[in-house]
Amino acid sequence: MDQKLISIKPWKRTVIKVGSTLMTGGTDRISTKYILTIASFINKCRQRGREVVLVSSGAVAAGISTQPSLAGKNQMTIPERQALAAIGQPLLIEQWGRFFDFPCAQMLLTYDGIADRKRLFNARNTLTELLKLGVLPIINENDTTAVEELNVGDNDNLAAYAAVMSEADLLIICSDINGLYNRDPRRNSLAEFIPEVHEINDEIFALAEGSGSRVGTGGMITKIQAAEKAASAGINTVILNGTRFECFENLLRDRLFGTIFYGHQKKISAKRHWMLHVLRSSGSISVDSGAVAVLLKRGASLLPSGVTEISGEFSSGDAVDILDDAGVRIARGLVRYDRKNLEEIIGMSREAREVLPGRNGGVVVHRGEMVLV
Repeated sequence: MDQKLISIKPWKRTVIKVGSTLMTGGTDRISTKYILTIASFINKCRQRGREVVLVSSGAVAAGISTQPSLAGKNQMTIPERQALAAIGQPLLIEQWGRFFDFPCAQMLLTYDGIADRKRLFNARNTLTELLKLGVLPIINENDTTAVEELNVGDNDNLAAYAAVMSEADLLIICSDINGLYNRDPRRNSLAEFIPEVHEINDEIFALAEGSGSRVGTGGMITKIQAAEKAASAGINTVILNGTRFECFENLLRDRLFGTIFYGHQKKISAKRHWMLHVLRSSGSISVDSGAVAVLLKRGASLLPSGVTEISGEFSSGDAVDILDDAGVRIARGLVRYDRKNLEEIIGMSREAREVLPGRNGGVVVHRGEMVLV
């Protein structure tokens, strides 16, 4: 090996994400080339008393194997992909089930299912109960019904949501390269490997280059996004080469041959994580320097007097980003006014209550419904 092993914190519960490239072995259909090793790892984890949640891609690829007329198409329509996912999802679960002598359970999630707090709690309770029963939860996005504006879009981020829901200690993202590099190692022989990431910032995101395959979505950018979501919940994320047997053997000994993104020591609450990482912003509110100071230093609520500009179409209860005067996001929160009403009171102080009497006490975003970035 050309990299040193890293000691990682012992873990008891993990979410492991397996993408389409590994599920297909580089073809356009499901193959056991790599997933046999991953299944062996899952078995060994359970034998050691470690709990596993599996997030598996491959439904479309499994469906393709039954539909030769679609196998050669480079570009498939949305209905075609959704039909293939519907055909392939039970085949995918059946394939995984062959490797285990314990029951597996299918969980199909959608973005709107986790964006709704009540449905998110229900999914979390189901996941918790499955683990109590000794069942292997196998999670995938419900591609048969999801539409572009209401889907997670990739299983890297879905795995991060699953890690938070299951309160995992570790998120394992299997790739076909060894981890994070400063350049794409498949295109540049001078690419340098990055074994540890303590802070996920713009520089780290700049290292990612989009990639994907005909049967999958995502790339390094979505893996970093997933690591960021997990990190804010205090969960470590590792990216490793899922084609290499020894990477999984090392993990069983709490050693890593790959890249680790360290979780935050001070994790945010479940509600704030939901607001920051699940909800999608419906608009933005720009504020002046005085408002920035009281929000960041005093943890105050946002009042109309500090608002300078608004953007986007939003309703009361929607998530909005709060920007400083340079356009940098400093917070996200649930706005208490719709755009039309907020426009009437921009910059106002006490008179805001007179313009819109009885509405929300003149608070634009309450501090209890705001998370600082």
